[in-house]
Amino acid sequence: MTKNILSRAFGSANTPRFALGAAIAAGAIFAGTPAFAADHQNERAVTQQQPAQATANAMIKIAESQVGVTENATGGGTPFHQWYMSSPRAQETVARDGGSIRAYANAPWCAMFVSWVGEKAGARPTVGWDAYTITWAKWFKKNGRWGAEPKPGAVVYFSWNDKTIDSIDHMGLVKKDNGNGTITTIEGNTGNGKVEERIRPTSQVVGYGYPQYKA
Repeated sequence: MTKNILSRAFGSANTPRFALGAAIAAGAIFAGTPAFAADHQNERAVTQQQPAQATANAMIKIAESQVGVTENATGGGTPFHQWYMSSPRAQETVARDGGSIRAYANAPWCAMFVSWVGEKAGARPTVGWDAYTITWAKWFKKNGRWGAEPKPGAVVYFSWNDKTIDSIDHMGLVKKDNGNGTITTIEGNTGNGKVEERIRPTSQVVGYGYPQYKA
């Protein structure tokens, strides 16, 4: 199990960088499989009751404003790391996964990036927040907000191999469906450790989480 998680977290020379692995930095590979059942219980209740506060376009614009932000030589140092480490969610995910908050400082950060965007847009109750992609995807599914349509503003989850939730390697935000079997996305911790706009084949997508946006 450790070998598989490590290979997914750090990838290879032929795959983009991604951030399944804040769970790795937080100690999940030592603590065993994260406990999913109790995760996001508070957010689940809020998601079902909270009126939408942001538009999909607002989410996308905030994500786009961060294009070019780059990690430091040790894989951290972004505003997203700093914000996540200071958030109550970091304490919750450490309690869930083990490890320590300081381990997030240089952890892979695609999930922390999407978490930060949701917070800045005022949409966190329906976007969610986490540092572990698989747990986050399962939260959308438990809330009945999971599907296969690449809607603008959706949270998109990728796998480079198997196409199951438990194989998810990376995540980002959908900017648009290009209508030709590809989607345009905004992703953190991709390319050479940057926020970038990417074009991805939908064949790499496991599924989409749908925040509740204002029309």
